Amino acid sequence: MSEGVVLNPTRLVIAAIIGLIILLVLIIKFNVQAMIAILVGAIAIGLIAGMPAADIVTAVNDGIGNTLKGIALLVGLGSMFGAILEVSGGAQTLAVTMVKRFGDEKAAWALGITGLVIAMPVFFDAGLIILIPLAFSLAKRTNRSSLFYVIPLLAGLAVGHAFIPPTPGPVLVATMLNVELGWVILVGVFCGVVAMIVAGPIWGAICGKKYYVPVPEHVANQADIDESKLPSFGLIVGVILIPLFFIIMDSLCGVIPVLSGVAPLFEFLGEPFVALLIATIVAMFALGTKYGYTLKELESVMTKSLEPTGLILLVTACGGVLRYVLQYSGLGDIIGNAVASMNLPIVVLAFIIAVLVRISVGSATVAMTMAAGIVAALPGISELSPLYLACTTAAVAGGATVCSHFNDSGFWLVKSLVGLDEKTTLKTWTIMETLVGGSGFVVALIISFFA
Repeated sequence: MSEGVVLNPTRLVIAAIIGLIILLVLIIKFNVQAMIAILVGAIAIGLIAGMPAADIVTAVNDGIGNTLKGIALLVGLGSMFGAILEVSGGAQTLAVTMVKRFGDEKAAWALGITGLVIAMPVFFDAGLIILIPLAFSLAKRTNRSSLFYVIPLLAGLAVGHAFIPPTPGPVLVATMLNVELGWVILVGVFCGVVAMIVAGPIWGAICGKKYYVPVPEHVANQADIDESKLPSFGLIVGVILIPLFFIIMDSLCGVIPVLSGVAPLFEFLGEPFVALLIATIVAMFALGTKYGYTLKELESVMTKSLEPTGLILLVTACGGVLRYVLQYSGLGDIIGNAVASMNLPIVVLAFIIAVLVRISVGSATVAMTMAAGIVAALPGISELSPLYLACTTAAVAGGATVCSHFNDSGFWLVKSLVGLDEKTTLKTWTIMETLVGGSGFVVALIISFFA
């Protein structure tokens, strides 16, 4: 804010309400692209609140610059890493091996775990399209409803996509809240495992018994996966664990005295972009050239994987703009005082905000971006412990996952791929998403009591 400029608190609140209404109406009623809608809404808040034009411009520049500098490399490297894992058959290797080890009777658990692991480096849509044929083949072989296997797979993918870096969602929230990814991964794993169990094998078994959904005709006669062409299970697990190991070790070195000797090494290797860069380079050779891809072909695969990242980065950057407008205008202080008067934990507030945006807009990315922007603008956020901020990150991710319905592209993707009608999709997929987000939030809330 310009020095000496004090904005009226009542006008600030009115500005925030009007600005957020403008944002939601643009997306819901007029189908305006989310990036434009968030940017317009943020600027509207500043103008209506009476912020000087120079301060609004500063908030826009700071929001975009400070947000992108934390996630641009991570989203790009993560996309390329996931693309190599995808084209090499790594996702299929994990799924086939896990199903074999668990057996047909417990294959639902195998699919849930596989989905959770795969969704960390691979986008949800891609992971689903790659792995759903295995769920269908299991349903065909066991003469069960396809939901018995599809729901656990979907739950695992949803959990990995929501809670555990290097998937973009929690990365962008962690960046806005300025919390180390190591803590986010540790909390995310606890939240994710519980959420996967509740929404996956347990809910999948209920859905499989209640709704008989046959394997879609267009995949009923699909050939089985040729396992001889797939990379080894150990290799895939090892490559996926590379960035997680380095990032977590960096965080542990800061709290475990016995590791102080190697702290400088892991401080560098555990820097998220360094960890992901190492994993991507290893994947290029261990999963790419080793399995018949030339460097030129890999370059094409990796370049193509960057196409969807532009939208993610721009929407996220505009969420940063919203955060800085709220912070520079003084709205963050007003919201913080209101929360304090209600005795509402920040973890709960973060979840509620994300839920409201998710239900209204449908986009999990927009819900995470808006909720993180509002929470990051609250006073005293920087003074909270890393563990509490990691729990807040998980709460935002959980709130942004619940209640997927007609305004969510994931709803229609699942409906079409599985061959469901709208009513059954609401009764199965929507409830599954709500169980994923809700149970993950409950775990985060419990952990936050010890932060």
